[in-house]
Amino acid sequence: MAPINLSHRRTHNLLLISKLLGLRDTASPFTLLLDSLEQPATPLIKEYIRRARLSKVHVTLIAFETLKQPDGVDTFVSARRKNPQDIAKEVGSASQVSTSSNSSRRRVIIIDSINPLLNSKTAGPAFHLPTFLSSFLVPPSPSAPKIETSLVVTYHQDVPSLPAQQPYSPSPFSLLTYLATTVITLHSFTHILAQKAARDRSLVAPVFGLEEEQDGVLLGRLDKVVGNKSAECVVLEMEHRRKSGRGVVEWYILPPASQYSPQQAKEVVTLLDDHPLYRPPEEPATGAEEEPESTFELRLTDRQRREREGVVLPYFDAQSGDGPGEGGRILYDMGEEDDFDEEEDEI
Repeated sequence: MAPINLSHRRTHNLLLISKLLGLRDTASPFTLLLDSLEQPATPLIKEYIRRARLSKVHVTLIAFETLKQPDGVDTFVSARRKNPQDIAKEVGSASQVSTSSNSSRRRVIIIDSINPLLNSKTAGPAFHLPTFLSSFLVPPSPSAPKIETSLVVTYHQDVPSLPAQQPYSPSPFSLLTYLATTVITLHSFTHILAQKAARDRSLVAPVFGLEEEQDGVLLGRLDKVVGNKSAECVVLEMEHRRKSGRGVVEWYILPPASQYSPQQAKEVVTLLDDHPLYRPPEEPATGAEEEPESTFELRLTDRQRREREGVVLPYFDAQSGDGPGEGGRILYDMGEEDDFDEEEDEI
C-alpha cells in the first residue's frame, strides 16, 4: 500500500500547489508568505507573477521595499510613507481602470512586505489589520463588477515588531496566520540538506543566521554545490486550509528560474521527497544480498535435493496398512545405537 499512497499523495499535492500558484478557482483568497534573511520570498513572488502573466491575470504590486516596477506587473503602487487609507484607495482606483480596459475578471494583489506598514507610525492607533486586508477582497459596492481577487502578503520573520498597544490584543503575526487560508514558509535548500544529514547521523540539527545567537552573525552560508549538483533551490513548506477545516501540509522544491523558460506552462514544482539530493535513489538489491549472511552454506546442492526428495517419511508407510486400526500404527526401524527395553519400548 505504501507505493500507492505515495503516488496518490504526489498526484494530489502537485495538483494542489499548481492550483495555488496558478491562482485558479480562488483556491486561496489570502496567502501568507513567511520568509527570512536566510531565504527571501523574491523567487516565489516572481513565480506568482510569471504564472499570472501566462494565465492573463491582472497583477497589482503594493511596494513597500521594491523601488522599480518588475516585469509582468500591470499596476505598481508605491506605498512608502502612505497611510493605509490612501493605499486602499489607490489600489481600488487602479483596479477599476484595469477592469474597464481589460476583459479579465481575475487579479492578484501582492504586498512585497507588510512589516513596514505594521511598524509605521503613519498607520495610527485606529489601524485595523483585518479591515485593511479585507478591503482588497471585498468589492467597493454591490453594483461593481465581480472580480476574483487573490491576496499574497509577505511577512519577514526576522524583523522585530513593535510591542502591542493593548496587552490583551493578539500580535499582527498571530492575526496574519489566523486569517490566511494558505501559509507558505520558505527555507534554504542547503540548510534543509544540512539538517537532514545531521538527523540521519542522530546528531543535533544545526541552526543558521540569527538562530545561532552569535555576535555579528546575520546569515548562515553553506556551499551551494552538493555532490556536483546545484542546490540553489527554494524549499516551500505549505499549509493549506480547506473550507471544510481540513488542513494539508506538504514540502515542495521550487527550482531556480534559470532552469526553465519564462513561457513554460509545465509544472516545475516537485515534492521535496522526490529530489535526488534530499533522498538519493536506493541501490537495487541483488539476490545474494536478500539472503541472511552466515558462516556456512544454507542452500542445498542438486545431489542433496535429490536425496531429500527420495526419503519416504514414516507416516506415508503407515497410511498403506490394511484392516481396522492399522492406519495409526507407527513403524520404526531400530539402529545399532538404540537401547531396546522390552518393558518401556513395547508398542
